[in-house]
Amino acid sequence: MRFTATPRGARLARRLVSLRLDEWGHPYDGRLNEAVTLIAAELAANAVRHGRVPGRDFHLRLAGEDGAVRVEVSDTLTERLPEIRVPCGESGRGLILVEALADKWGVAPRQPGKTVWAEVRQSPATEG
Repeated sequence: MRFTATPRGARLARRLVSLRLDEWGHPYDGRLNEAVTLIAAELAANAVRHGRVPGRDFHLRLAGEDGAVRVEVSDTLTERLPEIRVPCGESGRGLILVEALADKWGVAPRQPGKTVWAEVRQSPATEG
């Protein structure tokens, strides 16, 4: 899915992720839906705030693979790679949250730009 690199685009991406997960059988108030939606929100916000190139959109991909849900957010700015850093005031917590909620995450190059991805494993005992 493609979204404008604006705060509104990031909000729409977050809402669509939550809706799609609910349609896939992961309820809105379930652990997996909440974790993946928060991760998607943080990655989309980072794409808008730190990876924005004027006139270019960001892309979001959501997939269920091998017992996990994977979210990928791609932007077109190559020069700025994400890094976990000490929070400063109101900002700097996004990737700390992603690292805490995801089973694994990383960055992959693309032309142009980069894709930041995260996976959350399904745990049937806590879902619902």
